[in-house]
Amino acid sequence: MDKAIDWFFKGLEFLVVACLVAMVFMVFGNVVLRYGFNSGILISEEMSRYCFIWLTYIGAMIAMRERGHLGVDTLVKHLPRVGKQICLFLSESLMLFVNVLFLVGTWKMHGLQVTNVSPVVGISMIWVYGIGYVVAVVMALFNLSVLWRLCTGQLSEDELVQVVESEDLPHEAAGQGARP
Repeated sequence: MDKAIDWFFKGLEFLVVACLVAMVFMVFGNVVLRYGFNSGILISEEMSRYCFIWLTYIGAMIAMRERGHLGVDTLVKHLPRVGKQICLFLSESLMLFVNVLFLVGTWKMHGLQVTNVSPVVGISMIWVYGIGYVVAVVMALFNLSVLWRLCTGQLSEDELVQVVESEDLPHEAAGQGARP
């Protein structure tokens, strides 16, 4: 199961890179065409905007898996274990609630987005905003996983604080190896 999840997220990382590369080529190419040849490609502006939307949502899923979203742990890390468990339960429950709202909202807008066609590209807007289904389900599964592990007592003390400080891990490891 873990291997399938790893492959899924490798695919998402590939999509992020593909969206970023496509955006760079479309925007840069359009700038060169406008200033160099007084023309442009109409589709590039719209498609780069759609790539940006997908890149943002896919990046949010990847960041959730890596616990890379912003968080403030100043109070939580000083609480006893029970306090950390309560805060984590409340936090994950609220995020799960928001993901359910996001899924329901995407579902309610589905009918409108299917019939709404983008002005230049001519595709149904559900291809752009349908990413909300994927994001809501994937993030909700992560919330449910953390809640399950919390309720069954499978989380260690370090995992109760879901904020990873990026400055701590790489610099400490690099700094220890560099010292005589």
